[in-house]
Amino acid sequence: MNNQFTTYVAATIAVIGLVVLFIMPDGSADIAVPADRKEVVFWHFWGGADREVVEEVVRRFNESQSEHFVRAVPMPGNNLDLKFYLAVTGGKPPDLLNIDDPVIADWGHRGAIMPLDEVASVEEVDELRKWLFPAAARLATYQDRLYALPNGLDIRALYYNQTLLDQYDLQPPQTIEELDHIAETIAPSSSNQSHQHFGYLPDSRRLWAWGVVFGGKFYDDDTNTVTLADPGVERAMQWMIGYRKRYGADQIARFRKGDQSLPGKPFPLLANRYALVMDGQWRVRDIRAFQKQQQAAGKPVTQFGVCPLPAPVDGRKNAGWVNGNNFVVPQGATNSDGAWQFMKFWCGFDGNEKEAATTAVRGGWIPVSAQVAAQPEFQAYLKQEPMFAQFVELAGSENQFPVPVVPGAGIYNNEVKSMTEAAMLSAAEMNVKEELKKRGQLIQQRLDQARSEVAR
Repeated sequence: MNNQFTTYVAATIAVIGLVVLFIMPDGSADIAVPADRKEVVFWHFWGGADREVVEEVVRRFNESQSEHFVRAVPMPGNNLDLKFYLAVTGGKPPDLLNIDDPVIADWGHRGAIMPLDEVASVEEVDELRKWLFPAAARLATYQDRLYALPNGLDIRALYYNQTLLDQYDLQPPQTIEELDHIAETIAPSSSNQSHQHFGYLPDSRRLWAWGVVFGGKFYDDDTNTVTLADPGVERAMQWMIGYRKRYGADQIARFRKGDQSLPGKPFPLLANRYALVMDGQWRVRDIRAFQKQQQAAGKPVTQFGVCPLPAPVDGRKNAGWVNGNNFVVPQGATNSDGAWQFMKFWCGFDGNEKEAATTAVRGGWIPVSAQVAAQPEFQAYLKQEPMFAQFVELAGSENQFPVPVVPGAGIYNNEVKSMTEAAMLSAAEMNVKEELKKRGQLIQQRLDQARSEVAR
């Protein structure tokens, strides 16, 4: 463990002013490890039904071999990074951690986690890189080294209310122009009346996706340069702002506030407020539950579908923004080999594809490799859930990109979201090119500072 990382953690604790006492939740510290096994302490954040799936995977792994024994420890999501830092610097980290935040580069840069080529052989890691979907490999790679193994991907696409589209004799969009046409047909911008529903409204959090679709690039890995002012990103932002200009910032803000006021805060698409909404694969469950409720109540069942994000002529097809969950091995782990074996079992690498397919079906998760997705059990699941199948197809695309995997990625992510939100909700005119350039320079400074902290 390098001294800079230790100093950083000490400073963080001093600023926050916290004293943390570690107590393993749910009595997990009392689990008896067989005398002939090597323990693998595994921290994760899942709860509810997902936790049951995790525990079932752990049970299957423990029964599959006789060398290692995984003890799963559910950790509350709040301050998980601080708890992790304290465990690493205290010399008692878990052997394995699953995380869903864009922190791979930060932790790898500070020496808090091990690159996988220090956990397994270089040859095995090279094979893993080829085995992964391109999007999964990008999500886990920092400075050309895999620092994590994704165990599930989150992909965004457009859900559509086919029943509502049918009322207007419209089809799901294949181009940006068709999406704009749907929006204008269902909610004419020339109308003086308040709209009861919209065809589509861009979400200010989704410039990451639309920037890629419009052919943009957010970061140049070769030069370590923020490229927020890329022409493709600029075109995407101009297009998003066009909806604010079309309908007015006040009307959009009121309508979005209405989404938050829905009883139980359901997926807004289910409330018939939109014809199309961008979201992730987990919404398939919400839609199926909604349709079952309609059927049980004797109501007509609303029909839904999913399509890729439509692109302009010079944009990227089957493109968008990807994120997901990552396994990482902390520096100082006492059983990194056992952690590696469990990671492979869960994700499907090295002959474990069938086991991984079972896990993906039971969790409703997108696999990280085409070889897992091709397993008969998973293919049978996709035939039952064609909407989910669309997300899996997109996961295999070359055009799915994460938030840049660089130190300070969380800063970059938040800056882009706050900038786009201000642009979407402000009635004031904005010079998009200049704003992207100015914000990009600011982000560059902050990322350079994050990168230089360890060097100092």
